Formats: sequence, C-alpha cells, structure tokens
Amino acid sequence: MSIKINSISKLFNQNKALNKISFEANPGDIVGVLGPNGAGKSTMMKIIAGYYTQTEGTIHVCGKDTLENDIVTKSKIGYLSEENPLYGEMFVVEFLEFICDIHKLDYEHCQKMIELTGLKKEKNKKIKTLSKGFQQRVGIAQALIHDPEVIILDEPTSGLDPKQLIEIRDIITKIGKEKTILLSTHIIQEVEAMCNRIIIINNGEIIANKKIEEFENKIEEVFLELIK
Repeated sequence: MSIKINSISKLFNQNKALNKISFEANPGDIVGVLGPNGAGKSTMMKIIAGYYTQTEGTIHVCGKDTLENDIVTKSKIGYLSEENPLYGEMFVVEFLEFICDIHKLDYEHCQKMIELTGLKKEKNKKIKTLSKGFQQRVGIAQALIHDPEVIILDEPTSGLDPKQLIEIRDIITKIGKEKTILLSTHIIQEVEAMCNRIIIINNGEIIANKKIEEFENKIEEVFLELIK
C-alpha cells in the first residue's frame, strides 16, 4: 500500500480545513480528487507531500509514518503544486539538472524525463518563454525525476488548451500504470479519462470515495448533488 491516511484533521488558527480524512491508495491507482474551491483538496495534498503538518491523525507513505520518517517518506513522493513554481530564467535542461543535483542523481535521469514529457525541442529554451502547457510538463518532469512511488499532482491540467490537455493526460496515464497517483482537478471529464477512483471533498470532509465504475457514468450529477 502506497498511501494510508487515517483520520487526519488540519486547523489553521481556529478554522478546520480538514476534518478526519481517511482513505487508502495502492500502486496502479490514479485517484481523482474533486471538490469546490476551498473544500480542502490542496491542503490535504500538501499535508501528504509533507509541506504542512496535520493537526491530528496519521499518514503512512510506503508503510512509514510521515512524521516519524519525514525524510524517507518525502523521498518517495513526487509533488507538483497548483502554482507550479519554476525558475523562469533557467533553461529547461539546466533546471532539470539542478533538480538532479538536489536528489544527487546522474544527469541521465534528466534526459529520461525530457523524453517522457516531450520536452526535447524545448530543453534549451528558458522556462519563462514556454507556453503554460510546456511549463506544466517541466513541473511534471521535476516531480518524476527521482522515480517516486507516490505522485501528487495538484491541478496539473489547469489552464491548458484541448491539445495540451490530451498530451498531459497521456503522460499521467502512462506513468500511472506502476505508480500511485493522486491528482486534483476541476475538470470532471479529465477524471473520467484518467482515474480509476474518485474522492469527493466538501467542507474539509470526504463525502464520496468510490471506484469510477460505481458512479455509473453519472459523476457530474453525483458531484453536484453531494456538494449542495
């Protein structure tokens, strides 16, 4: 089991962003996280990735408690935040080699990611000159470069045109065959195209956690009904 979340809650001052969230995910799972703005999706993903600490509850990544083994569990995770912070003045290959240096990896890992994410023609361009779609590819490449077992993607297809959506979707589907992927999105069609499980969050609580076939092709209808 790659991810095991047991009753985690998160307080910001006196505001409860998450309330006793629990779920599990295994290798080969691509889990789509749906919810309205402010539902707690990004907070949950940041906690799993180790950027926030939960107020209560436990998280196990690859069998290890994230608080007791934070360095080990963080090394098992690849994370792309919704903001996708990149160094715009760096060239693509330069940035990915920098990420290799952080992980103490040979630069051959950089070349593998350039091939996987379709960045070969862009590798010698400055990141700030790339389109949103290619910047997302760079963000995905840095998240995958150390071959993590768990991949957390927060709004990876946000702001992309239809062609870019298809290309990013294909990348995620390809890597999801062996990894555990947790991704959030506002686009229900993307969940239908990529995910085998769906978690719906509202007001900091999980209100649905099902295999995609259990929705019987009525994901949007169920989603809108649950978040009323």
